[in-house]
Amino acid sequence: MSGVASFYDRWGQYNGRLVDAIRRLSDEQLKLRVATDKWPIWAIAAHTAGARVYWLCGVFKESGAENTPFTDPLSGVGWEDDESVSRSSNELVFALESSWKIIERSLERWTPSMLGEEFTREIGGKTQRHTRQSVLMRLLSHDAFHTGEISQLLSMYDLGEIDLWRPGT
Repeated sequence: MSGVASFYDRWGQYNGRLVDAIRRLSDEQLKLRVATDKWPIWAIAAHTAGARVYWLCGVFKESGAENTPFTDPLSGVGWEDDESVSRSSNELVFALESSWKIIERSLERWTPSMLGEEFTREIGGKTQRHTRQSVLMRLLSHDAFHTGEISQLLSMYDLGEIDLWRPGT
């Protein structure tokens, strides 16, 4: 490992476990939700993948969006924004794996001295400043949060759970 990848060495394992959980779900299972006003599993997974591309390719201008389903990361439109178009496990696995490749390349290329570099984004008529480090932490916690949501949903419907921390690969 080079860059800052060693600081985030289990993140790839967490992504792999999320991907494995999504891969085994049927189209009907992907539509499960905790309440009618909450996202179904497929939308949570799609949102997770789309956020990675938004931040890394849209805000930080990393390459790779063209190899994901989210080729216009700053459009503000994600798969989860149109619940009438459910996504399949194959589509979601592709989105999670292709967006993970962008994270992986960034972790390999970025050095500790680059983590403090600031980038700006305009949102709601205001300029926000974000460092590479703050966005890596945002994405890691965002992935964990939404993986936890999916894990709870799976458990609620007796479909197992996602254990990010179990030993092994």
